[in-house]
Amino acid sequence: MTRHFLPLLTAAFLASTAGAFAAGELTYVVNNESAKYDPGTTAETFAAPIIGNTFEGLVRFDSNGEIVPALAESWTVSDDGLTYTFTLRDAKWSDGQPVTAGDFEYAWKRVLNPATGAMNAAMLYSIVGAEEAYNAAGAGEIAISAPDDKTLTFTLKQRVPYMMQLLTYTTFFPVRQDVVEADPEGWTRNPATFIGTGPFRVTEFNQGESVVFEKNPEYYDAAAVSLDKLTFRLIPDPATALAAMEAGDVDGIESVPAPEIPRLSVESDAFLVVPALGTTYAFFNPAQAPLDNLNVRKALSMAIDREEIVEFVLQSADIPAIGLVPPGMTIAGEDFTEGRDTFGLSETADVEGAKAALAEAGYPDGEGFPETLYVTYSSPPIEKLLEAIQQMWKQNLNIDVDIQATEWQVFYPEVQKVEYQIAQMGWGADYPHPMTFLDNFVTGSPNNLNNWSNADYDAAIAASKATGDEAESLAEMRKAEAILMNDHVILPQYHRNNYMMMSPKVTGFWRSTLNVPYFRDAVIAE
Repeated sequence: MTRHFLPLLTAAFLASTAGAFAAGELTYVVNNESAKYDPGTTAETFAAPIIGNTFEGLVRFDSNGEIVPALAESWTVSDDGLTYTFTLRDAKWSDGQPVTAGDFEYAWKRVLNPATGAMNAAMLYSIVGAEEAYNAAGAGEIAISAPDDKTLTFTLKQRVPYMMQLLTYTTFFPVRQDVVEADPEGWTRNPATFIGTGPFRVTEFNQGESVVFEKNPEYYDAAAVSLDKLTFRLIPDPATALAAMEAGDVDGIESVPAPEIPRLSVESDAFLVVPALGTTYAFFNPAQAPLDNLNVRKALSMAIDREEIVEFVLQSADIPAIGLVPPGMTIAGEDFTEGRDTFGLSETADVEGAKAALAEAGYPDGEGFPETLYVTYSSPPIEKLLEAIQQMWKQNLNIDVDIQATEWQVFYPEVQKVEYQIAQMGWGADYPHPMTFLDNFVTGSPNNLNNWSNADYDAAIAASKATGDEAESLAEMRKAEAILMNDHVILPQYHRNNYMMMSPKVTGFWRSTLNVPYFRDAVIAE
């Protein structure tokens, strides 16, 4: 089987100077619609395609995964590694107003006001005074300042080796105070007020159908943008999306149906495999019976065959997961996953071990196992995955677990209430460092969607952040993951690749391992 594998943080068909190209229109299919496009407050992967093409921050990744200037033209870091000073370029918002350092100061301090509801406020906690201000409901001094319109400075409590990578994430993007405060809840749903700093600006929000963009003439590097019009068309079913692609109705699709991967990898020049830093897993709710029993959680995890899931259910090149953090992130010269424990799990089902754990929990051969519901968002591939897991639990443990699927906009708010028993989720990296996964399970994190809390885990995460020694930091992060995994509060399933299609006529397009498709440099051949 031949697959087009794309290098780290890169997609195929990168920009070429050869040939004749023309500006044009491009249509790209997305499978899910986000409920929120506010860069400072959202943590939804489904918002990334829209925000990633309409906003930029101080710096950005290029197609080779390197940090390059964006709204900042230069920066300095103090000798102790704590104080960062950025000088902004002459950039404008998409409505023509100048971008100022004060816009960044406002945006970051807004995130640190809990009333804003930002999901990733903890990303800023390394800044002096930030965590204290958040815990004091936005009050207190924070070491972020804009001494003039072109200068932004902030000071950290301790060195953060991945600080520049963090700054590429949407939480650190600027937003305009006048725009946000005029309509705090609706500004991101109205093209007239969805004012950004990126290469495109939204002209239409068609709920349930599409988002339409045009080239942003105010973008600081507008000369590099070739597309006049970009449309993200919503097609929830990947099979329907593939049919549209093969009929020539669209130029690219963000995912393909699993059963079609073998065929497309051989037949199609448009088929792409994009490495992803992502893990698909389910949350077990340790506050809900029967998941309040460690041995029940362990039995359910031991009883699934991850190799079978990848090979026969997903029919993909994904990687069976027995831990939270995916491979592909190197710290102190080592991949995080090298040599880590198995946490009592295996890539294939350990049926006897699972049965023994379930019997120890008081349910020998599944007898007396209470009614249990596994909730998920509506997605044909995910629902097929859950049905396979459901069958494995029936076959290997003799228990029945019901499945309930609802649309994302209904499902996600319900999961946030943490009233479920088992909930299908997962996480894609916000920045290429293990902490993007591990931070989610610190006590009180907004992304800790099963309200799990462990003082030893919190201490290990804090120790990892406090040390300037990368090897020590790595050891503490591995210790933290082991605490989480040995408590079996998540059901790891697989580490993801993304399988998509893009017309070979399109050059310059790339999709990052952080799952953001970038059209800034996309060109369509005549």
